[in-house]
Amino acid sequence: MNEHELRAELVRLLRDGITEPAPTAVDGERGLVPLALDVDGDVAVISFLRHQNGAPGGCFIEGVTFHKRDGEWIELGGGGSWAPDEPLARRPAAELGGHLIRYATGRAVRNANRLFPWGAKWVNQAKLRASSEVARIRVGTRLLDVPAHGHVVVVWTARRDPVVEALAHDGTVLQTLDLGPRLAPLATTA
Repeated sequence: MNEHELRAELVRLLRDGITEPAPTAVDGERGLVPLALDVDGDVAVISFLRHQNGAPGGCFIEGVTFHKRDGEWIELGGGGSWAPDEPLARRPAAELGGHLIRYATGRAVRNANRLFPWGAKWVNQAKLRASSEVARIRVGTRLLDVPAHGHVVVVWTARRDPVVEALAHDGTVLQTLDLGPRLAPLATTA
């Protein structure tokens, strides 16, 4: 799948949503496997899996952010990384290391055409993996269903990073996760 075809497919997903059932195994013949989608007003993020020859495990997970301007979805940027072995296998919390794991974050500016460097407006995104016990996640007032493979993405524009709640099938909160930046410990000198 070339970049033009990829862009057309991502815009179609923004328009129609992910309508196919979540796959449970990687198919090397498929160019793109949509994993998750989140739209919040005029911003969106899509996460997808691509078969990549030579990649460890054969797959690459990518996320692309968008901003809707004048009725059209404009790509802001994205990034990705090698997928883990068996990227579509759902894991219980004991095996995953928690009910909700953040494995990637990203940030893109949505008003890059401004005249001065100050006043940047940011679009943030996080890629999450939910354990098999999680049915939905709550981000503020939004509820996002967790697909069979457990991959979820969240997009936001607020200055304050959201707190995400992992919800069981009965609505019980299993875990909360602050999507704010993780700070590395400060280095000390002797």
